[in-house]
Amino acid sequence: VDAHSTVGASSTYGSLAQTNAPIQLSNAWTAETNGLAPSIVAIIDTGVDMNHEIFANSGAIWTNTGETPNNGIDDDGNGYIDDVRGWNFVANNNSPMDDDNHGTHVAGIVLGATQDILAFPIGAAKIRIMPLKFLDNRGVGTTSDAVKAIYYAVNNGARVLNNSWGGGGYSQALVDAVAYTYSRRVVFVAAAGNN
Repeated sequence: VDAHSTVGASSTYGSLAQTNAPIQLSNAWTAETNGLAPSIVAIIDTGVDMNHEIFANSGAIWTNTGETPNNGIDDDGNGYIDDVRGWNFVANNNSPMDDDNHGTHVAGIVLGATQDILAFPIGAAKIRIMPLKFLDNRGVGTTSDAVKAIYYAVNNGARVLNNSWGGGGYSQALVDAVAYTYSRRVVFVAAAGNN
């Protein structure tokens, strides 16, 4: 599984280029945010630099409120100890920091779909980014770790799963994980056009 590719697109968010596709974003955004808590978007990738000023200053990074930080206990009983800010499936620990920059780049694009991330000062985030690292510092990972990340995201409240990666052969376990997202009414967004 590999995260790296070069793909182009265009559109407009304020004065920022995004997409010209007729995706009815205004209607969808109104339906999604009408008096509800911010939606959680899982970035299943190389991790996210949670210290980056855009994420730190906007409060965009998801927090698992069922966990008490650094107490060495799986407080919420989900099988992951101290997973306050997501999970690193490569190192099997609670530090999904990005060491490749791909996941951070993707997370910035996702956050930028909801607000102007170049504004100063940046406004409060309208969504929450759940960092899930299954790709290493070369952008390479295993399908089994991708599958674990998908289940983690769905079972911990993500409403959208961003999967900007591809590669490998057919995997029934991956098909089952994607089907699980649909059965739980979660949106699974996959990369298209890499290979």
